[in-house]
Amino acid sequence: MEKTSDPACPGRIPFSFELYPPKTESAASALNTTIASLAAAGPDFISVTYGANGSSRRSSLDVLTHILRTTTVDPMAHLTCVGSSNAEASRLIREFLDAGVRSFLAVRGDPPQGTPEGAALLGDLRSAGELVQLIHRVQAEKVPYRETVIPGLPGARNVKTEREKVRIAVAAFPNGHPRSRSAEQDIDTLLAKQAAGANLAITQLFFHADHYLSFIQRARQAGVEFPIIPGIMPVTSPARLRRILELSGEDLPSELSIQLEVEPTDQGQREIGIRHATDLARELIAGGAPGLHLYAFNQHETVLAVLDGCGLLNPSTPVARLVKESA
Repeated sequence: MEKTSDPACPGRIPFSFELYPPKTESAASALNTTIASLAAAGPDFISVTYGANGSSRRSSLDVLTHILRTTTVDPMAHLTCVGSSNAEASRLIREFLDAGVRSFLAVRGDPPQGTPEGAALLGDLRSAGELVQLIHRVQAEKVPYRETVIPGLPGARNVKTEREKVRIAVAAFPNGHPRSRSAEQDIDTLLAKQAAGANLAITQLFFHADHYLSFIQRARQAGVEFPIIPGIMPVTSPARLRRILELSGEDLPSELSIQLEVEPTDQGQREIGIRHATDLARELIAGGAPGLHLYAFNQHETVLAVLDGCGLLNPSTPVARLVKESA
């Protein structure tokens, strides 16, 4: 599998983070501190989730614009399409583009609670692939061409029809989407997203490296070409593990579950979660993963500790020194 790296730092494994919009003013203040700490580590991008049916549109955009204003990190906007009309989705995409966002994570999203299995869903957009196509279309309408200066000819401009590139990521499911009928369907869906114009994938979390590595092998054999970044979440308590399994449908990782349950202290549980995530990340990097995407739960300490354990933090940076001091 190919590796991508930062041209300014050859051989560096890129990493990124996911955050969610805060629900209170105090949480917003704490999140600003977390963003500053994560940005100091030098991530490829920071993604910001988006609530079902647009429930956190304003707060998501606030976080994205804060990242744009206060850091040099590329912010990635989550977009969902369940229940959205073309006009509604187009307005939202234009709003993000107008704010300066150039990276998106396009996901189908979950149907509203109580929707029967197999029921028809309202809205024009029925898949993440259709949302990917819409993002490209809106971007093309917004910036139909680019102008560049012609050296030596004051005031002269050269028109290029090649548009500014947008990064459009999609979701991948190493252990299968909960609504998928087969592993083959998961790969076919990923191929459809690639055909629609996606140029990156981020996986749902998993707990064993071979789940990701075998999925990558099948995807590459089927013709999936874009980078597929593994998603990792340090699980630092039994309650968090239960919640994650409830949301993701993943099987219980018995060894991690037992370790968390028998450890009596919060600090001990935190160390167990960091150690498990670090070991997983190391295996993935050794197996050829093109990067790491860390679900931060709006806290910077644990994900930075995982990166430090993998040797991915520049030891000369202040954030790396802070991680060492708090360990």
